[in-house]
Amino acid sequence: MYETILVPTDGSEHALRAAEHGVYLARAFDATVHLLNVVDVQGAAGLFDAGGVDRAFVDRLEAEGERAIEAVEDAVDGGDLRTALVRGDPREAILEYAAEQDADVIAMGTHGRTGVNRYIAGSVTERVVRFAEVPVLTVRATEGSRLEGDYEDVLVPTDGSDPAAAAIDHGVAIAERTGARVHAVNVVNVDAFGVGPDYASIEELRRHLEAEGRRATDEFAARAEEAGLEAVTDVRGGTPAKTLLRYAEEHGIDLIAMGTHGRTGLGRYVLGSTTERVLRRSDAPVLAVNAGETPTE
Repeated sequence: MYETILVPTDGSEHALRAAEHGVYLARAFDATVHLLNVVDVQGAAGLFDAGGVDRAFVDRLEAEGERAIEAVEDAVDGGDLRTALVRGDPREAILEYAAEQDADVIAMGTHGRTGVNRYIAGSVTERVVRFAEVPVLTVRATEGSRLEGDYEDVLVPTDGSDPAAAAIDHGVAIAERTGARVHAVNVVNVDAFGVGPDYASIEELRRHLEAEGRRATDEFAARAEEAGLEAVTDVRGGTPAKTLLRYAEEHGIDLIAMGTHGRTGLGRYVLGSTTERVLRRSDAPVLAVNAGETPTE
């Protein structure tokens, strides 16, 4: 499934942690890793001199970029690594490089440096997740994201929707390669629905949603078991993001695979609100999978 994995890096702790997971997946799938640093000359110059910068300033930025790449090379052990240093706006340059290299996954830290070295900031990562045509693995440098051995538990929230189905493909594939157990979880949030004419009460609506949740998780479990994987299912009530984060903590989840979706306003593409909240707060790495809808500004 994965042949090329792109790892943008600024040498920060978050980026280094993302690189560890990116390289781990590359080994599992026998894929090539591209380490990329984007030198944002315009962004850095704006902090000091609106009239432009000299060659020495640019050289210094590029030297920092090279050191950031070397830091990742030193931190990860071997593998098929390729490196690149480019100039531009990180948000656009990462997407362009991913397209040029036919990357199958982008692995990024969710926070990074600020000031002159600002690069893998939340805004950059969120934009890449929003507009990338391939899955984006987001990683925070937390205790829960430390990579110790293989993935053992992969969580795939599911509600039977197309975005959820897109994430299932990746969750199952990763679990197959790493020998992980898969967790299919559905969250019933009655508060998100009004009781219409089809339901006489909130309780009747709850029972309907729980039945739909069990159907979605059972279908996923059957598919996982066909692939020879151990599957766990659960249908819980509550606010989706909080419930999923709590489940991940309770079960020591190593990876969460979720679909992204949603439009609002005049066709403005946004992350599904649940995925966005999980991405920002999860201690475990989150693989955000685009369901195939082309985003627009």
